[in-house]
Amino acid sequence: MSDGLQILIVDDEIQIRRFLRISLEAHGYRVYETVDGQEGILKTAQLRPDLIILDMGLPGMDGLEVLKRLREWTQTPVIILSVRDSDRDKVAALDAGADDYLTKPFSMDELLARLRTAQRHAQPQPQAATFTSGHLYVDLTRRLVMVKDAPVKLTPTEYALLRLLIQHAGKVLTHQQILRAVWGPEYVQETHYLRVYFAQLRHKIEVNPALPEIILTEPGVGYRLKTTG
Repeated sequence: MSDGLQILIVDDEIQIRRFLRISLEAHGYRVYETVDGQEGILKTAQLRPDLIILDMGLPGMDGLEVLKRLREWTQTPVIILSVRDSDRDKVAALDAGADDYLTKPFSMDELLARLRTAQRHAQPQPQAATFTSGHLYVDLTRRLVMVKDAPVKLTPTEYALLRLLIQHAGKVLTHQQILRAVWGPEYVQETHYLRVYFAQLRHKIEVNPALPEIILTEPGVGYRLKTTG
């Protein structure tokens, strides 16, 4: 259950809002609604919700602009829920500060899982010194990486990629975000770097690199590190 966390839905489709309200309230969330972007910004300031579900195609102010305006003053987790399914739209939203992106039609179970992940990462807590996901164990203080209890040697670049994913575990990182963070802003178009280095990294930490279970690909968008639970 959600312990009564507040969710603000910003969507102009009444059927979607009704479906979300019924489903989310059944799981213990307190749900508030608005139909346009400007009101969504005002309600966020008034209610201080724990999570926001935001549509991209809103009347008046587009959802992407709403997101940019919100990120000027709040880090409240935002999950985009939209019919727009192009890679360009997904990348633009994630680069603008969205925590996740789901396309309509969607699975309610998946939305609930994404909400739980966003909720966990919204809770202020110190950066954990260790990370575990399946057979992978990383001790960030000792720069120790282990797979099935055996130490694994990573190159400095491979370790930088893994550390970045751990810092944002459960969230999608776009190609540009990763290239900027690991190689620098002048490399944001060099997406072939990612194919090479993620293949190498998966070869070292995945049981089956061809069917990765830890480093997941968001096609055309970026990568996500799977969290346990």
